Order: sequence, then C-alpha cells, then structure tokens
Amino acid sequence: MSENIDLMMPIKATPYDHQKKAFAFACDKFGVFDDCMTSRGVALLMEMGTGKTIVSIAVAGCMYQFGLVNRVLVVAPLSILGVWQEEFEKFAAFPYSLTILKGTSAAKKEQLTKLTDKGLQVVVVNYESAWRLEKELLAFDANLVIADEAHKLKENRTAQSKGMHHLGDKARYKLLLTGTVITNRELDVFSQYRFLNPQIFGTSFYSFRNRYFDMSGYGNHTPVFRLWMTDEFLGKLHSVAYRVTKAECLDLPAVTEEVRTVDLEKDALKLYGDIEDESYAELGKSEVTTANILTRLLRLSQITGGHLTDDNGTVNAVSRAKLEALSDIIDSAMAEDKKLVIMARFVPELDDIQELLEKKKIGYAVVRGGVRDRDGEIHRFQYDDKCRVFVGQIAAAGLGITLTAASTMVFYSLDYSMANFEQAKARIHRAGQKENCHYLYLICRGTIDRKVLYALRKKLNLAKMLVDDYRRGINPFDSGTSPDGG
Repeated sequence: MSENIDLMMPIKATPYDHQKKAFAFACDKFGVFDDCMTSRGVALLMEMGTGKTIVSIAVAGCMYQFGLVNRVLVVAPLSILGVWQEEFEKFAAFPYSLTILKGTSAAKKEQLTKLTDKGLQVVVVNYESAWRLEKELLAFDANLVIADEAHKLKENRTAQSKGMHHLGDKARYKLLLTGTVITNRELDVFSQYRFLNPQIFGTSFYSFRNRYFDMSGYGNHTPVFRLWMTDEFLGKLHSVAYRVTKAECLDLPAVTEEVRTVDLEKDALKLYGDIEDESYAELGKSEVTTANILTRLLRLSQITGGHLTDDNGTVNAVSRAKLEALSDIIDSAMAEDKKLVIMARFVPELDDIQELLEKKKIGYAVVRGGVRDRDGEIHRFQYDDKCRVFVGQIAAAGLGITLTAASTMVFYSLDYSMANFEQAKARIHRAGQKENCHYLYLICRGTIDRKVLYALRKKLNLAKMLVDDYRRGINPFDSGTSPDGG
C-alpha cells in the first residue's frame, strides 16, 4: 500500500514523502483501508512549513471517499480561517462545500442552518466562537473534528478547551495539528490529548498530574515532571502522533513560501478604498511618473500595515488585522520552540510589533533606524536562548547580518526595492543554516500588497509595471488587475 499511498491522497499536488507518511499514519490509526481503527484521534505534530493542512485535507477527502465521514469541523485561530479556504480550493480533489462562520454569534448560527449538502461538508470556525457555539456545533454532528494550532488547548480549565473536549467526545474521529504538544511543560499535553483520545492519558487532570508529576515548591503548588516516567509518557504520547520537523524533511526544497491572506476590518477596508479612488483620480491631474505613482502607493501600503499619516504628519492607527495574524504566528513559533525573524518596512509597524512582543513577554532583538549596537542585537539573537524573535526594518537589517538561529521569516510588510527584498531573505538562507527556510508573507486581501509581492517574486520593476498599467487605462492600485489575482 505504501508504494501507492500518494495515489490514495485525493489532492491536486504531488505530496512530499513526509506528507505521504503522515497521511498513511493517520489513515492506519483510523482504520480507513482495513476497517481496523486503533485510535479515534491522531496528532500530526508537523512544524510550520511542512504542510500539515494539506495532509489533513487529504485525510478528510480520503475518509469521505471511503464513506467514513461526510461532515468536518475545523477549529483554528481567527487569522488562519482563510488559509483553510484557500488550501481547500487549491488542493482538494474531491467534492466539498466549505463554510467559514463569520459575523455575530446570531449570524454564525444562521449560517449553520443554511449549509449546502454538496460533497463533504466542511465548517471552519475560530476557537473563541467554537465554545460559544458549542450547542449548535454539537448539533452539526461532525464525524471529524480538526483542531488546528492545537497548542491553543493547552490550558485544561478554560471554556475554550472544555468546549473542544465536548466536541471531541461526540466526534468519531479527531485530528490535532500543531508543531509540538509540549509547549513549555509536559503538563500542557493533558488538555490536548483529552480532546484527541481520552484513552491515552485519561479524563481526569488530577490523576494525570499525580501519575507523572511531583508537587513541590512553597505550598506544594509547583508540578515537577518525574523524569523516570519519561519513557512511558513519551510512549503514550507518540502512540497516536506522527512527528515531522523541518530538519528531518530531507525531501523539502531548501526554500518554501506561504502567503497568509489577512482581511482588513470593515472601516479600514472602506478607508483603503477611499484612498485608492483618490490616488487614482489624482494621477489624472498630474504627470504620471514613477515617483508620483510610488508616493501614492506608499499611503496604501501604510494602511495595510495598520497606519495612515494625515496631512498634519500625525500617524493614526487604522487597523490591527496584520498584527493579530502575526500574533498567531508568533504563538505557533513559540509553541514549537523555534526562533523567528520578522521583517517590516514602516516605523509604526515596528513599534507595534515590539509592543506585542513585550506584552507577550517574549525576548527579542531589533535592528532598525536609530539602533546603535547592531552587532550586539544580532549576537544576542543568534546565541541567547532567551532571545526568541528578531525584529528588523527591511532597509536597515538587510546587509551584513546573519540570522541563521531562525529558519522562518515573516514579512509583515514589503519594501518596493528588489535588492532590499532579496537581501532581507538572505539573512536566514545562508551558510550555517541547518534547516530548510520558510517565508511567510502577510498580505491584505483586495489590496496593493498582492501586486507588490508579485512584482518582487517575479523580479519585475514595480514602478514600471504600475506606470504601464496606468498607460493602458488600468487603475494601477487595483489589486484585481494583479496577474495572480487579489
């Protein structure tokens, strides 16, 4: 069967070897091919950039084709809901209908009453909404529940975790997706496995704690893992888990890229549209030069990053969409115990990112305009375990910097310079890097972000491309005219 496993994966792509093995592992545990189920739940412990979403789609599609599931519930962080829609559209080679629950609680409940029954029914919802809609989601009666970025379930007693436990108890099959179930401590495993398969570690948190931990410290309130229980603990944990690390993925290309689409808030999107219309109208009143067009483009790029400078030079915050998406990415990287590089263009964006890291109490280094001890910041990121994130201003952090302590780089925003873009990317992809590199681009839907990224990746002259658009009678700021859509 293993030789033909990729033929059984109903996806519109050629899977990598590690993805085939993860798929086969899940299908084997679920008894898809031999009707011999050994676990109701499977954990895909796949690091960022190794393709856990595509494996999950393949598993769900295969189980649908074998008549084992017809309703799937995907629960994920808010910023990742759109990723599921895009990945299904791109990869699913089987009939399905997908609904992302949006809007007010009442609107989400209404959506659940109007689902189409075409193919595999897939409902996607964020964690915060899932427990609030527990009654309605239990009535949806999903055969398969997928918990994406499941480190969100590590706290056993939260309403969010309890809601997922209840949903998991009713579903016949469960998939748990995360880079690692052990975030900072072994205690975090219980809640995630309580959802996944209660037979592994039981349903009582206190029984679990009493078996694997000693209580110490003042008042005996600090659980300390019993090291002599390690073999049993890991044996149980990995009995239903398939582990994939980037370092072990010899079949992955040296560089992988992912576009994370972000939806601007309603007010920010309206503001963006108004500025876009105004910018296009202004072009008609002046000579169309590259400087002219890039000046107007700059304002639109500022909005997608969350800010807009008014005529008085005051910077106003207009959106937090990208920041919230970045927050989820940071959480995932920290859960995987991975260092992360974040690149941004504008000063207010860098301020926001640093403030976010300080709120999360995550150690970071920064190289931006005004930072004097660049070498000290770089050395700290490379060699200090407590320094988990590097924040760089694209124009300032592009040259002469080695950041190989990380293998994932997030572009919060984009510089228009091809040279700056390539130099920034090369900070992690260089001599000394032991892992495959993964680049994440935060792109606001329906905005100029997509067009800028297209030009940079295709090595096109952005300014010339926009001027040419205008001279052909096309609004150069309209992302819908981008060659790869918006």
